[in-house]
Amino acid sequence: MTIGRTQAAAQLDARGLAPRRSLGQNFVVDANTVRRIARLADIGPGHHVVEVGAGLGSLTRALAETGATVIAVEIDDHLIPILRENTEGLDNVRVIHADAMSLDWGALLDGAASWTLVANLPYNVATPLIADLLDGVPRITSMLVMVQKEVGERLVASPRSAAYGAVSVKVAYWATGSIVGLVPPSVFLPRPNVDSALVRIVRRASPAVDNDVDRDHLFALVRAGFGQRRKMLRRSLAAVVTDPAAFERAGIDPTMRAEELDVEAWGRLARATGNN
Repeated sequence: MTIGRTQAAAQLDARGLAPRRSLGQNFVVDANTVRRIARLADIGPGHHVVEVGAGLGSLTRALAETGATVIAVEIDDHLIPILRENTEGLDNVRVIHADAMSLDWGALLDGAASWTLVANLPYNVATPLIADLLDGVPRITSMLVMVQKEVGERLVASPRSAAYGAVSVKVAYWATGSIVGLVPPSVFLPRPNVDSALVRIVRRASPAVDNDVDRDHLFALVRAGFGQRRKMLRRSLAAVVTDPAAFERAGIDPTMRAEELDVEAWGRLARATGNN
């Protein structure tokens, strides 16, 4: 059984609590939505799931219903007692009180080789957390995240689109990503002023760019290019591409802009410029 709006409000009121804006708390209080998320995460018995921002535990319970092993991470010490109460008796759920941005992920995920991340992420955490996990936690092989629709569009945007940016290249380098559903404000407590998107990210067996390309150098180029995205590459990258002939070696027109290059083109440019 999941946790509806009335029950969630009563549990908060009984403890004199309210959703904290500073933590971007909007709790999912709709049974169909949490079960839909669990279904889209493509999990079941034998799978290992880490949920970030478990809150009151409504999604946690839906994930547990699939038979997967679930670690529920929550930063808010005021919510931990409610989360533990709402997951009591679920032998396949372990509650962790921690900040996902500073977790020892290696230690937390030591019990299995492959994990699925499921999360309802606030605006200010979504992009850095997803980027950090893609960069540094290879045991997370897939993600199903609920984020603000605008953030979701940026995560999976294609070249030559308005939403395409540095984080789009980051996701494409490590994974394939797609928006698999939209979520209205009405399923949350409190109701946000924006729609949300469900984004599925599946890690590639190997990065989209060959291993002979230095990753740090590649993303330094990407950050520089999108830092001045309205400028032509020969101008936006002038500080990091010191040899103009590198564009020709990479097969890239220097009058193009950052948003026109896909991840493979960024890889060619990184290779052509070495570590200079």
